[in-house]
Amino acid sequence: MKFSKPTGMKAFTIVWFGQLISLTGSGMSFFALTIWAWEKTGQVTALALVGFFGLAPQVIFSPIAGALVDRWNRKTSMIISDLGTAFGMLVVLILFSFEALEIWHLYIIAMISGIFQTFQWPAYSSAISVMIPKNQFTRSSAMISLAEWGSGIWAPVLAAALLGRLKLSGIIIIDLITMSLAIFALLIIKIPNPKRSIEGEQSQGSIWQESLFGFKYILARPSLLGLQMVFFFGNFFAAIIFTLNNPMILARTGNNATILGSVQSISAIGGVIGSLIITAWGGFKVKRVRGVLFGWIFSGLFLVFVGIGQGLVWWGIFFFLSSLVIPLVNSSNQAIWQSKVPPDLQGRVFSVRRLIAQIVNPLGLLIAGPLADNVFEPAFLTPKNEITVFLSHWFKPGPGGGMGLLLSMAALMIVVVGIYGFFSSKVRNVETIIPDFDSE
Repeated sequence: MKFSKPTGMKAFTIVWFGQLISLTGSGMSFFALTIWAWEKTGQVTALALVGFFGLAPQVIFSPIAGALVDRWNRKTSMIISDLGTAFGMLVVLILFSFEALEIWHLYIIAMISGIFQTFQWPAYSSAISVMIPKNQFTRSSAMISLAEWGSGIWAPVLAAALLGRLKLSGIIIIDLITMSLAIFALLIIKIPNPKRSIEGEQSQGSIWQESLFGFKYILARPSLLGLQMVFFFGNFFAAIIFTLNNPMILARTGNNATILGSVQSISAIGGVIGSLIITAWGGFKVKRVRGVLFGWIFSGLFLVFVGIGQGLVWWGIFFFLSSLVIPLVNSSNQAIWQSKVPPDLQGRVFSVRRLIAQIVNPLGLLIAGPLADNVFEPAFLTPKNEITVFLSHWFKPGPGGGMGLLLSMAALMIVVVGIYGFFSSKVRNVETIIPDFDSE
């Protein structure tokens, strides 16, 4: 009896479930490695550099990866990405097992894994565009957010509970098993190849020409470029916040992994609830750009309060609220792009779109560490000048105080970025200015 591979929404659900399992394992490894690196170095810069070396290759190689994704089978691209990431974690496991793991090893491994991960997102996004109908784009994006946030609920808790018993090596083994399940899910489903559009036929050429095509496509459409510039600036400040979250909590709590894991889980619950709301509701049917901009504004506003206070309850409330609206940002934005760009061009265009959104992330990571370690933290250990004394009324002095101030400043700038989007007519009216790819 011949096995018929699932297609359509059923196939997407199988891949989605595999990603949910894999993301849980990856989240556990990330949590365990964060604790290991912080205990080994005690520096924000060391943690930031791991993130930098993971993101930098994704920025540099995005256009080439997008061109290759449009040439290759989508399923093959995703499997290659998963195998590359698994290889990196296997090397970490071997080094740790022989008590040879050093912080600089993580920089190299993060860079190698980052190169392979460059293929994952454009392949996944463009595959979804040909697997399911257009009216399900927002819902599918919300389901992806649900997997990302859902894994964030139990991954930190599981990692914190098992770290003492299994140590870092045991956590990584779990991660490798979950990656294998994600690859198996891809192997048993069918992903159709997209039909060639007129623009897709005209854009064929050398790998270099096709790598540049995504830039030309977006630059020729100022509204799409303007929308992506919101993410360009917003992600810069978000990268600073992302870098400071964990070390700030660890510094404020005396390296309490349980509190850190609890805060991360509460934050993830907010993301899960937000994703469930979007999945059930389907998001804005018209003017989806409002979901993008309002989401940025309110997410940043809630994060301002994260830096001001401290304690499990305070952090939990405002991380929860911020995470609650993030799925609205990502699902609305993804649905806009999937509706406007022909599927056979999405590998190239989405890779450049991701490059524009993330090219400043490595810069944010590099800035956050030295600023926290050398400027803000020393200034807030014992406030002396008028400015730090004044700010100490809101940001309690001591370990983590300077990081809290820097985090709140970055969050406030995210609010400004969201407001800017409403003042720009090109961004505000992107859905009427740019027609859907299948409209006559």
